[in-house]
Amino acid sequence: MSKRNQQVRDISGVVLLDKASGSSSNFALQQVKRLFSAKKAGHTGSLDPLASGLLPICLGQATKVAQFLLDDDKRYLVQAKFGQISSTGDSEGKIVNFGSTKGIDENSIKTILSQFIGDINQVPPMYSALKRNGTPLYKLARQGIEIERSPRPVTIYEINFLNLDDTVVSLEVSCSKGTYIRTLVEDIGKSLGCGGHVVELRRTGFAHLDLSESNTYEQLSKLKEQNLESLDSVILSADEMLPNLGSVYLDSEQTRDMRLGKKIEYLGFSTPQKLKLYDHNEQFIGIGGSNLMSEILPKRLFV
Repeated sequence: MSKRNQQVRDISGVVLLDKASGSSSNFALQQVKRLFSAKKAGHTGSLDPLASGLLPICLGQATKVAQFLLDDDKRYLVQAKFGQISSTGDSEGKIVNFGSTKGIDENSIKTILSQFIGDINQVPPMYSALKRNGTPLYKLARQGIEIERSPRPVTIYEINFLNLDDTVVSLEVSCSKGTYIRTLVEDIGKSLGCGGHVVELRRTGFAHLDLSESNTYEQLSKLKEQNLESLDSVILSADEMLPNLGSVYLDSEQTRDMRLGKKIEYLGFSTPQKLKLYDHNEQFIGIGGSNLMSEILPKRLFV
């Protein structure tokens, strides 16, 4: 079937992609969108081209829950090289020698790592997708422009030392949203006095999701070669992405009012919180929010 004749499908759900290193998150997204012939698609929590690993791809209506996934914690495996720094914080930039790695061993690294556990402040890198007056910082960086960035609070829950091979250290990092692993590695290298940059980065966890649950693009392609049913079997429902939200089951009248954008009375939630909403047929219909008045208001509903 030619691309022109390929029927676009109005499908919804989330595909857990194991993104390959070397491609942008948007390129990976477009690949998956075409593979599933999806009418609409979006990703959550983009990965640098250098980075590989877990990238949730939201299809159709599920794109409406993407923003709620972004707030979740992440886990990474990272390899960092000490003694050199990079213009981009990773091996894709211009590499220069920085400081001696003599005397740097497992003990000295572990001592420094302990200083980065907990709430810390990070200055976002210039090579990032953050925008200044609508322009991504990485575009300014490519023009040789550097602007002042304010430190941002992030939380490092855990850094596990895995291995030291000559000047390359392997670490496992569990962190909050908004954490830049390249910046973390640079700051660790500065604290050791030798500098450092990322040579390999792999996201192994995203919220409650694990890399073991994901598929590479090649694996997804093989499933499609079997049949569409095999391919679609990997699609997770959107509500599976939101395990930390409470669930509310509506009757037919409440379902109708909610779909009309009206708030409904609902006892049981006296504090403001986001909630998963299910209709009178127990079908997931989107996200609502409770208030102090024992009411639930629609936030992001599926149509």
